[in-house]
Amino acid sequence: MEINFAGGGTVINVIAIIFGGVAGLIGGKFLTEKIQATLKMSCATIVIFIGISGTLENYNTMLLIAALIIGGLIGEILDIDGAFEKFGIWLRSKSGNDNDSKFVDGFVTASLTVCIGAMAVIGAINDRLLDDRTILIAKSALDLIIILVMTASLGKGCIFSCVSVGIFQGAITIFAGLLEPLMTEIALKNLSCVGNALIFCVGVNLMFGNKIRVANLLPALIIAVFWN
Repeated sequence: MEINFAGGGTVINVIAIIFGGVAGLIGGKFLTEKIQATLKMSCATIVIFIGISGTLENYNTMLLIAALIIGGLIGEILDIDGAFEKFGIWLRSKSGNDNDSKFVDGFVTASLTVCIGAMAVIGAINDRLLDDRTILIAKSALDLIIILVMTASLGKGCIFSCVSVGIFQGAITIFAGLLEPLMTEIALKNLSCVGNALIFCVGVNLMFGNKIRVANLLPALIIAVFWN
């Protein structure tokens, strides 16, 4: 079935995450804790190197310093990380998974992994304004694999990252007309640099535990767009 409406790319992305999550959940039941731990480390390594390569491609030292410090201060004041966790707890309750101790961690980690980055922003804008879903389809393929591996080790909370993607990319698609003038070539490079740095932070958390409150660094993305 061909999807020809604005936001169709996000729908494909949501379906891919659900499919990958369900496959990972089913497969994870047949894996020992040792294998799940190895998969988690493998996924962490993949995410870390995706973040490093993307950051270095458009590296800007002063941008990173300003965006992460100022963005971090704003995020801490707003307590975005706390809001993310509360939303995860609400989803856990509404989905009947109150006994799943890994649900919130899986949801937050997976959501940050699949939402942060230039592909989500530019893909959603192109979907609306150019009727071009190429970027989001490519992102969907990547997300499917990442969420499959994450779900096998972190549990079903990862599947619900599809809600975050639907809300985030859906909102960008709706307001694409307003966002398009801001997405200059410099803004895109800055967004890629900072966004991938945050993806690296997600990988660090996967590898070493929740050492960085990545959600509280999300305002850095806004600073990146306006940085010249």
